[in-house]
Amino acid sequence: MGLSRLAALHGVATSFSPSAGVSEPVPETTVVAVLGALGVDATTPEAVRDALAAAESAARTRLLPDTLVVWSGDPLPPALSGLPPGTELTVRLEEADEAADPARMRVPAGGPDPAEPGSAWWTEPPLGVHRLTARAPGREPHDCTLVVAPARVPQPPARTHGFLVQLYSLLSARSWGMGDLGDLADLASWSGRRLGAGFVQVNPLHAAVPGAPTDPSPYRPSSRRFPDPVHLRVESVPEYGQVADPVALDTLRRKGAELREAVLDKGALIDRDAVWSLKRQALDLVLAVPLTPGRHAAYCDFLAAQGRALEDHALWCALAEAHGPDWHGWPEELRDPRSDATARARAELLDRVDHHCRLAWLTDIQLADAQRAAREAGMPVGVVHDLAVGVHPGGADTWAQQDAFAHGMSVGAPPDAFNARGQDWGLPPWRPDALAASGYAPYRGLLRGILAHAGALRIDHVMGLFRLWWVPEGRPPTEGTYVSHDAEAMLAVLVLEAHRAGTVVVGEDLGTVEPGVREALARRGVLGTSVLWFERDWAGDGRPLAPERWRRDCLATATTHDLPSTAARLTGDHVTLRHRLGLLTRPLDEELREDGADTAEWLALLTRLGLLPEGGALPGIEGGATEEAAVQAVHRFLLRTPARMTGIWLPDTVGDRRPQNLPGTWDQYPNWRLPIADAEGVPVTLEQLAASPRLHRLMDVLRAPATAPQTRTAPPDARPA
Repeated sequence: MGLSRLAALHGVATSFSPSAGVSEPVPETTVVAVLGALGVDATTPEAVRDALAAAESAARTRLLPDTLVVWSGDPLPPALSGLPPGTELTVRLEEADEAADPARMRVPAGGPDPAEPGSAWWTEPPLGVHRLTARAPGREPHDCTLVVAPARVPQPPARTHGFLVQLYSLLSARSWGMGDLGDLADLASWSGRRLGAGFVQVNPLHAAVPGAPTDPSPYRPSSRRFPDPVHLRVESVPEYGQVADPVALDTLRRKGAELREAVLDKGALIDRDAVWSLKRQALDLVLAVPLTPGRHAAYCDFLAAQGRALEDHALWCALAEAHGPDWHGWPEELRDPRSDATARARAELLDRVDHHCRLAWLTDIQLADAQRAAREAGMPVGVVHDLAVGVHPGGADTWAQQDAFAHGMSVGAPPDAFNARGQDWGLPPWRPDALAASGYAPYRGLLRGILAHAGALRIDHVMGLFRLWWVPEGRPPTEGTYVSHDAEAMLAVLVLEAHRAGTVVVGEDLGTVEPGVREALARRGVLGTSVLWFERDWAGDGRPLAPERWRRDCLATATTHDLPSTAARLTGDHVTLRHRLGLLTRPLDEELREDGADTAEWLALLTRLGLLPEGGALPGIEGGATEEAAVQAVHRFLLRTPARMTGIWLPDTVGDRRPQNLPGTWDQYPNWRLPIADAEGVPVTLEQLAASPRLHRLMDVLRAPATAPQTRTAPPDARPA
């Protein structure tokens, strides 16, 4: 009982539910290891007893929780309204000058009036993350973080549609072997002006771990705080035209064109390392050009705004050039970002540190240019950026913010009906206690950085704001456990920063979702994600969910980067692909029959709704419904739902059959390295996309007036968990 109680006080679960009505215990050794990662010794009965006594004593004596959330316009939380009479509160505002007097309030002698919470004595501070001190008669003073947040994040227009794309896969006639920020700006400008698109959603553009070969996955970055300069359009940097050796620069540009041609014309895979090798050399030449006075002033402003976080990131990049991309293997004295040796290295590597700061600045400018192009094209949302779940254990963020991460732990997923072995994603989790102690500084800095040039933010595995599955190092994912965050605080900081940036927030809430999570997110205006093939009446007959029963506050799509393209789903190609790679656990015929039955149910619904007038099955079978017609019908269906945002997977517009990522594979499949291609697998450039008759036929479907959807949505508990 003592260990269970201690674990509960620290947000560590001692059991989990892999499916409805089923509860599995967490191994005691896992609970002990996770508590140890949180700085709590539970290795012996005596240690458990001492830690439990200390935690319970602290809980009894403290006046306020470690973090207190006040939602603007809502009643005061019980922690405030229940303070002892005569308690004096002092609020030090987030943006206040050190010399400024803090705001002071006092709880009335008779206690707060429950009928008018806060009206007589509480003066709501401005929105922000402040410090609150409480002093009650006869009690020790207590400090806590006070988050004052607006009630909801900004909302998108009533209805809008846009493209979903992995940016690296979108090559143009000017790309150096992979899509870049110039291509993103061009896609946004064209689709906004010509197609009426309201947004373009891209994969995470976070800084990757350097080295060759680099992990091509955009979901395991070195840093989530800063972008990767591999996405730069080199020719768009103003200093490009003043390079001292234009011949060398032109040679590099031609080699970039060769990489592009190899991908587009010769069947080569996208080679991020080769692209970066050329861009790095070109940028070395470009960065040697002195900045004009105005450009230099702008650069200095950027440095001042980014502060120590950028310095640390750039220093890590410089040290990685000398000692390798995993800081755990560096000389011991350099593993501490605040050591004397690291300070000396900072001075010795000043030129390289400045170099990497300049790259971050240039990338930031082009990110801003892409969002500006989107808004000038009439997009009400613009660029939707993607926030990965975590970072590489040896990357820049874990080095610079070591106290914020749980050492010896990795994030993953528990075993469930679809994966009996669970998952280990190799991403170290943030320590909830460290985040709270810092006033959520790492989290706030991360959000401010990625929201700076975003029209909206997609949060991968948004359930991680509430809890994450921690796996101790060296153990299988089945021996992990859930660790909870202060979800109210995590959500309040997100809502606050999105409000400041004026951005929409979309949460990827697919898979196992803890009860109450979707409701909490919806209450604060965070949109969900609904993927057609998963939207069934799981609480009833299991059949495809009628369009009027979908959620309104969501991004509705036919597929995602981790799922088969719509054409592959409709034709069963995704099943035969997994068979060729040896990924099926049952005979091919059995898998195809089950998949075909699932698809047939959806096609039957589309036909009943009059969205697939050709009827019949797929290519040339009984009525001749073509795969293209079925893709169009799927998107007509999405328009029938009340979803506020409809996302079109850009490869679907030209009939691409290949997934960008095939979960469960590593070197068996070219994950994250494929260009957008047509139904025959021939790569398609941005220019060819813009002229594609098939794309325009599909977009005509989205531009056509849709039957007005009903607004009734399914209750959260009627959707798959």
